[in-house]
Amino acid sequence: MPNYTVTVATGTQWFAGTDDYIYLTLVGSEHCSERTLLDKALYNDFERGAVDSYDISVGEDLGEIELVKIEKKKYWVQDDWYCKYITVKTPYGDYIEFPCFRWLVDDKEVILRDGRARLPQHDKTWAVKQHRRKELEQRQKTYRWKEWHPGFPMSIDAKAHSELPRDIQFDSEKGVDFVLNYSKAIENLYVNQFMHMFQSSWTDFADFERIFVRIKNTISEYVMQHWKEDFMFGYQFLNGCNPVIISKCTKIPDKFPVTDELVGDSLERGLTLEEEIKEGNIFIADYEVMDGVTANTTDPCTLQYLAAPICLLYRNSQNKIFPIAIQLSQTPGEDNPIFLPTDDQHDWLLAKIWVRSSDFHVHQTVTHLLRTHLISEVFGIAMYRQLPAVHPVFKLLLPHVRFTIAINTKAREQLICECGLFDKANGTGGGGHVELVQRAMKTFTYKSLCFPESIKARGMDSQEELPYYFYRDDGLRVWEAVKNFVTDVVNVYYDSDETLKKDEEIQAFVKDVCSFGMQDFDYCEFPKTLQTKEQLVEYLTIVIFTASAHHAAVNFGQYDWCSWIPNSPPTMRKPPPTKKGEVDITYIVESLPDRGRSCWHLGAVWALSQFQENELFLGMYNDEHFIEKPVKEAMVEFRKNLGEISKVIKNRNEGKKLPYYYLSPDRIPNSVAV
Repeated sequence: MPNYTVTVATGTQWFAGTDDYIYLTLVGSEHCSERTLLDKALYNDFERGAVDSYDISVGEDLGEIELVKIEKKKYWVQDDWYCKYITVKTPYGDYIEFPCFRWLVDDKEVILRDGRARLPQHDKTWAVKQHRRKELEQRQKTYRWKEWHPGFPMSIDAKAHSELPRDIQFDSEKGVDFVLNYSKAIENLYVNQFMHMFQSSWTDFADFERIFVRIKNTISEYVMQHWKEDFMFGYQFLNGCNPVIISKCTKIPDKFPVTDELVGDSLERGLTLEEEIKEGNIFIADYEVMDGVTANTTDPCTLQYLAAPICLLYRNSQNKIFPIAIQLSQTPGEDNPIFLPTDDQHDWLLAKIWVRSSDFHVHQTVTHLLRTHLISEVFGIAMYRQLPAVHPVFKLLLPHVRFTIAINTKAREQLICECGLFDKANGTGGGGHVELVQRAMKTFTYKSLCFPESIKARGMDSQEELPYYFYRDDGLRVWEAVKNFVTDVVNVYYDSDETLKKDEEIQAFVKDVCSFGMQDFDYCEFPKTLQTKEQLVEYLTIVIFTASAHHAAVNFGQYDWCSWIPNSPPTMRKPPPTKKGEVDITYIVESLPDRGRSCWHLGAVWALSQFQENELFLGMYNDEHFIEKPVKEAMVEFRKNLGEISKVIKNRNEGKKLPYYYLSPDRIPNSVAV
């Protein structure tokens, strides 16, 4: 009588084990085994972290084992179970791996394919084709698109984290409870003592330091000490939280009438402004997307204000970037002066503060929320809807969408919803952040997600001109490493462009992203088909890089750069000045956030800058979805390349007062999960 040995591994996360009944059926090319209860007498099966083995006897040869069917039936109360994998040892000594890495909930069954990745056109038998089709049909019912706001990328159809499919929920919802985390952060930062004076102003900048005693770190302390300096202001455009706004200026825009006479004193090479532009020494940061956005009115006791500034910057002979002109709104005129470094120190400081505040809003809402969180959710939903677990691209992308849909759902539930935490401290709360995303979507393109092209499009690709643009340099290294890894994996499964064209599932995935996730917005220019392997490599590199490296670059520095509140005010309580010479230090301090909003802001940037517990960083693939040797070898090479990049970055940072480490691979989580 043929005998099969089945080994079942239970997950190690909290509540992964189960006391429910587990049944298993082996589906072969010739016959199926009987439905067998996996149970050992006097033994507690399927404990958390357990690996249990069972012998299954069959009356006849099953042929090649194609599928494994698992069923969970309630024992006492409903008890979810996380199955990592199942292996089957055949009577002939062969071991077949069946990766699972999913939750079994209620009384539903799960049917597993063996671990070999397969394109749809390579499946031959009716059983595996049918399994593939049914899996996608079920997923498309489970993972549904929903419009959160008009003009936004589409989101998952779920109002709360608890409504999500169990496989994409966080292991512990408490770990991502924004209300709880903010409250803990405020307590840990020792700023809750100021909360009772919620709407009262600080008295001076030294007063801000009182909440900075226990919370400073190397970079934030340096920011506190140097934030007023033009060098520090300019440096952040390159290597701060939002290093994607600055562009090379090729022509002074009509709406920003800066002349040689105005800025001549700031130009140190003896050239005119026009000549400096031709030499590539002039840069611009334009916050036009902020123009007309509605300021927060959720608190009738506190007026809040926004601005849409334009800032001109200059690269000096030491290759450092300095601001040389600032206009605080988009329409020139007598009531919209151009502020200069030669103005009164308080005028110039307040103008820079307004730029930093606008930069904070664009960073949080456009660079961070839209261009990492929301777009990664689109890729994730489309992946679940169109790619079965056996598809190599599903296996490749799964670690890079881990918890993304969950964190976004939780944010919509608590953080950026109506009357959510976002409203407490941010000038774009109360709906301004929605307007900001809607405006940003009108210039959001697929190619802007391609890191090398986005750098080049802003004219920031020359290392000679900007040798200290670490975001660019480290980002290009990581992009190339990801691209090489993706290329290796793609080459294992796609031997030609024709093979790609015939892959109906990958084409459906790409179309779903464009036609549903991005709502077919023509201006976004997302592809609806992929015709070449090169296009597929770029597409998958964009998905992985956006979720990992780009998110890391714009998220985990928030506490470093934004905890010193005058450097990144989340709101302003006085309108932008319309004249020069009317500002003093008291006016500036009264413009900044009050004590309560400052505390909420600190809690926010602290909580958002923390890694998840048991974080998986780029190149770490603990769940072994791939079993093919060439892919495992590609992973080893990928980790080796990433390790070399980390060493280069570590060596460069040695002794630096302002180290840049956000794109060091050992600090880049695999996915958007915070």
